[in-house]
Amino acid sequence: MHLVAVHNWQEEEAEVAKTIAEAMGTVVFEARQKISGGGPAVLASFAELQRAQTLAGRLSQAGVPTLVVDAAAVRSRNQPIRACHFVLGPQALQIKTFAGELFVVDYGAIELLLVAICTAGQTQTTTTETERKFSLGKTLLAGGVPMTKKVQSEKIVNVEERDEALWLYTREGTVVIFNRGAMNYDGLGDAMQFTRDLNFAHLKNQLRSLASQAGYDDRLLKRATMIRLLGPALNPETDFDLAFEILARSLREKDLSSSGNDLKL
Repeated sequence: MHLVAVHNWQEEEAEVAKTIAEAMGTVVFEARQKISGGGPAVLASFAELQRAQTLAGRLSQAGVPTLVVDAAAVRSRNQPIRACHFVLGPQALQIKTFAGELFVVDYGAIELLLVAICTAGQTQTTTTETERKFSLGKTLLAGGVPMTKKVQSEKIVNVEERDEALWLYTREGTVVIFNRGAMNYDGLGDAMQFTRDLNFAHLKNQLRSLASQAGYDDRLLKRATMIRLLGPALNPETDFDLAFEILARSLREKDLSSSGNDLKL
């Protein structure tokens, strides 16, 4: 699946929606709904790369910055590092994974810090349901008048858990994932606080300070933003990795564009 997403446009939303509608052969109202609230935003998905590139080419030529993201390629790359334990060293971040692997990331190599609410797995809970069913015994005792009885049954329900996650990107392409509820925080030492929320907030603040050159973005904390970015064809519960990819590429493109403008000046 190849996704076409627009981002970082400079024109008014109405003008961009008109351009998108013309490129896609749709109505302006539909196009405006896709980009309402700002970008990046996925406009369409195609099985064939050529169709995605054709649409992206039309939009780019019309002045709307566009990305083409190969979902399969994103997911076939090296898997992200999932942090279980960390230490904020003076020059580098030390990470231990759930498998016991050790990694070191220099603060100067950190490019992006992106925060979102993501699916953190499923838990099973047991609920008791009560319903009324026909009772033959009560009916016979009542002289044929239909009677019911209460029947209780236990049902196992899968509950989707959602939690805050920080995705750290390095300039070399390494991705480290910190899930708020899944980590051990004793690496903070004396700075360790009483709750996961406080410890996770401390981690974010320290990384922003120690890697001050890194871009920081927390817009995906809002579920509505995640849904709007992915569009109706993708599921925020299972496709949030693509949302991170699109947002990261959008931020990189924005930085490159800004650098180019600075050079021209």
